[in-house]
Amino acid sequence: MTREQHLVLTPGAPAPAAEPVRRAGAARYARLRRHGRRLTPLLVVLLLAQMAAAMITTAVQQTPTIDEPVYVATATDYLHAHRVRYNPEHPPLGKLLIAAGVAVADPHYDPAYTGGQGEAGRRLLYASGNDPWRVMLWARLPVIALTLLCGLVAFAFAREVAGPAGGLVALALYVFSPDLIAHGSLATLDVPAAGFVLTSAWLVWRARRRPVPYLPAAGAALGAAVATKMSALPAVPVLTVLAAVSVVAAHRSAPAAGSGPVPRRFFPAFPGFRPARPVLAWFTGRRRTVGAALAGGAVVALVALAVVWAAYLAVDPRLRFTPAEPVPAVHGLRGQLVDLLPVPEAYRAGMRVQFGLEDYPWQGYLFGHVYTGSLWYYLPAALLVKTPLGLAALGAAGTVAVVAVRRLRSAAPYLLLPPLVLLAVAMTGARDFGTRYALFMPMFLAVTAGCLPALHGHRQPGRGSRWGGMLTCALVLYAAVSSLRAFPYYLPYANEAFGGPVHTHRLLHDSNVDWGQDLGRLADRLRQRYPGERVWLVYKGSGVPSYYGIHAADPRRVPSERVHGLLVVSDSAVAKARGRLAELIAGSRPAGEVGHSISLFRR
Repeated sequence: MTREQHLVLTPGAPAPAAEPVRRAGAARYARLRRHGRRLTPLLVVLLLAQMAAAMITTAVQQTPTIDEPVYVATATDYLHAHRVRYNPEHPPLGKLLIAAGVAVADPHYDPAYTGGQGEAGRRLLYASGNDPWRVMLWARLPVIALTLLCGLVAFAFAREVAGPAGGLVALALYVFSPDLIAHGSLATLDVPAAGFVLTSAWLVWRARRRPVPYLPAAGAALGAAVATKMSALPAVPVLTVLAAVSVVAAHRSAPAAGSGPVPRRFFPAFPGFRPARPVLAWFTGRRRTVGAALAGGAVVALVALAVVWAAYLAVDPRLRFTPAEPVPAVHGLRGQLVDLLPVPEAYRAGMRVQFGLEDYPWQGYLFGHVYTGSLWYYLPAALLVKTPLGLAALGAAGTVAVVAVRRLRSAAPYLLLPPLVLLAVAMTGARDFGTRYALFMPMFLAVTAGCLPALHGHRQPGRGSRWGGMLTCALVLYAAVSSLRAFPYYLPYANEAFGGPVHTHRLLHDSNVDWGQDLGRLADRLRQRYPGERVWLVYKGSGVPSYYGIHAADPRRVPSERVHGLLVVSDSAVAKARGRLAELIAGSRPAGEVGHSISLFRR
């Protein structure tokens, strides 16, 4: 029988004409994989370079946001006075990172100043003979560098789960995330804390194969997150449990002698039953696995705790704590839990400050409505507005894939549990101030979206896999274009479903839109288009308008009939305008906007 006759007579065999086509397709695919391995490093460099350019440009153009002067002043105090005095509500590690840049700027600083942390920040930048543009740029550069490194973590995490294509998808979605670009270009703590959590989850995932080197590293990353922001504390039990799961997985992939399943002949119901030695070996192996799992979780927790102590010791080896402002007392169960924590006294004081802030009746704004208190659905709603549609679609599809597809299911707990637990806890918070409290979401969402290429068939590509790959590329490109269109105004970004950055101020407020970042741009606009005009200013931020040449008065402090000329109002103040300010805005006509965060009116 000839080969052709054998193929025809064999059930399920491909047609003779299809065989050369299949071989040619496989050869082409092999060539593409070889070229892909060579192109991957170049694409990684290009993507990170794009993000670096966007963040540095943003950092150069933006004036200090509300929180930045506090962090920069605290970092400067660490360098000069070596003490924990300002901003105890946030642990020192993130501010030590900022201090690396401040040390290069070397600003003039008076350690004897006795004012509060906000006043200390403004004094450092505007009343000590320093150049705030230079100081802020150097303070922001270490955070920019760390944000780029976390992009490499996202790439590595997705590549290990889904291959090089998955890594590139994750990295592309990461580097084009407007929220990560916006907050990664600021001297703040939100991106570093979220990036450390992502790094810890990745290292715990890697511990499934080699627990010994990766679990201590995962603990160090987790400790770095907790030593940067206390909002990362809910990740500690999650990642500790996942570390134990990884140890069990490692033991299953390389079982010790006697740890396999007990043969059926060893049960007494069978005539062939032997003495209890194999059964004992089986139970001993299981005991060892459980013990190793508990030890793995303990290693992660203990190393994390050690990093927290190390962060405070790096500031002051004597662990002095002299707060510039009073620390509130916390009673009841919360106070007892705080007192039991084996952390430095300054950390416990910071937790008391955080609990005091949570008890304050803050004012929020969502979709045109002002309210007092907090809404449990605020963060999901804000994320829906500020997440690029391409990232949202791919992230949702990736979430379904890692749960439904068997070969990806082992990664599901590491990709889904940390962000979901952190988001659930953040939703119970009292401060509805922006998506910066949930920056771990775009990070983990990008990695989860990177799992999709694993479904497209790496070995035998077909029509379905080609269409799937094309759709994934189209959505990544859509997310990139949406982000590039926002340049350089990333902070007030909103996706196209909600009208884009121009309309964000009608839906959200505070750090979602207007965090005081455009005072310098406002000064340029007034000099170019409104020289010599009377200016009335309601500004929300930590900057000093007069330093930038803005000489304005507060319109709320004079009778309405005297307010004539140009009325300039931060969009957060516009959103929550009531009483006198609302009357002034209603009696004015729009005259433009600056950076999608400051509105101009003509009276």
